[in-house]
Amino acid sequence: MARESAKYESVIVLSTTLGEDGIKAMVEKVSNLISQNGTLDSVDEWGKRRLAYPINDETEGYYVLFDFTSAPAFPAELDRVYKITEGILRTLIVAKED
Repeated sequence: MARESAKYESVIVLSTTLGEDGIKAMVEKVSNLISQNGTLDSVDEWGKRRLAYPINDETEGYYVLFDFTSAPAFPAELDRVYKITEGILRTLIVAKED
């Protein structure tokens, strides 16, 4: 039974070396990308946190949670964009249960 859309959440960890403006621009970029391909339900900026282990010699990251609704094909494209975007250290996209 295929559904038109599903709910997802995505957490990204941004490099703090982007600076405040760079982080703001990145959050805006991801928000716009999600909005163009679905419905952005909420953006929750958790802010700067210490990483459990260093990633690319960085010990802090800026965490952002996106809740969105989109077609089931979109998360794969979002993940592809994350992988080629400079400044994103880690990502996670999960489907939410109804």
